[in-house]
Amino acid sequence: MRPRSVSILGSTGSVGTSTVSLLARGGYIVEALTANNNIALLVEQARLLQPKFVALAAEECLGQLKEALAGTGIEVGAGPRALVEAASRPADWVMAAIVGAAGLAPTLAAIRRGAIVALANKEVLVCAGDIVMAEVAAHGATLLPVDSEHNAIFQVFESRNRDAVDRIILTASGGPFREFDVKRMAAVTPAQAVAHPNWVMGRKISIDSATMMNKGLELIEAHHLFGMPEPKIEVLLHPQSVVHSLVAYVDGSVLAQLGAPDMRTPIAYTLAWPERLSFPARRLDLAALGGLTFFLPDESRFPALRLARQALQGGRAAPTILNAANEVAVEGFMAGRIGFLDIARTVEETLAATDHTPLATLDDVLEVDAIARRAARAFVGA
Repeated sequence: MRPRSVSILGSTGSVGTSTVSLLARGGYIVEALTANNNIALLVEQARLLQPKFVALAAEECLGQLKEALAGTGIEVGAGPRALVEAASRPADWVMAAIVGAAGLAPTLAAIRRGAIVALANKEVLVCAGDIVMAEVAAHGATLLPVDSEHNAIFQVFESRNRDAVDRIILTASGGPFREFDVKRMAAVTPAQAVAHPNWVMGRKISIDSATMMNKGLELIEAHHLFGMPEPKIEVLLHPQSVVHSLVAYVDGSVLAQLGAPDMRTPIAYTLAWPERLSFPARRLDLAALGGLTFFLPDESRFPALRLARQALQGGRAAPTILNAANEVAVEGFMAGRIGFLDIARTVEETLAATDHTPLATLDDVLEVDAIARRAARAFVGA
């Protein structure tokens, strides 16, 4: 059996670097790597994995990339078209880890090839879930969730016995501010918000975890991945991040997937699927843990969860608007233009100010995304 060929869209982010560490163990043909603008790390990864093609989102960096990889025989490109070209290369397995709505077009390109797509970009399904899932079905692609929560559900979800599923339960650490009152959260700084207590993640997803918008986006993503209606998707706070999610069945059984908080585990699951990959992850020691705790989230302190549920209930363009406004608000918070509590407030105001039109095509999604971003930027003063 020939080695599996792979590509990583977003190889220099937290998920991308974890994926590179698994591929570096050998046994894979690497077709393509992409990054936003981290030339130094992309070049280092390219020299390690010897892909056939590398691409940067930042077109102005193309000359530097060419110079850095001169003589290696590796093809290079830059700009949005180059990212789509990377996704279109004939890899069996594609890690879709480009952060935000920017990952939508490249991920769709991989899906339209009928590839196995390991989806680490939740915004793809949030922005265009119905369109993406229709493309998956039309092209015979396989969509494997990489988020630890959705990956956990995937592992214990009886897809052939869907009618027996009563509900799915997403767990959340609660982020660094799960015990903060509103007054304390109002004074939170970006440095505090990116310091996640359990996971090593990128800045944007760390802030989303702190506001719990991350869990709201995951709720919408779970709806599309598993075909579950919004009332049957629950969220539980679980500070230890050991039980990654659960599926409850009509006979009273509840199945859970457990593991140490290490993103390499769900990545390895998708990389080897339908087999399993042996690698030296930290093993879970339940006796050493001593106890696991769970409690309900407080949506009065974390309104992002409420907003995500409302967007999913409303459908049409609402989830796309939610995501676009959140990306702009997080950027505004990181730049010091708005406070931590203003992130959810900006999303709510943008949802109220933007028309929730139906979405039938990728162009429709991109148009609404652009409109929502303009509205959100007005609210944050950008």
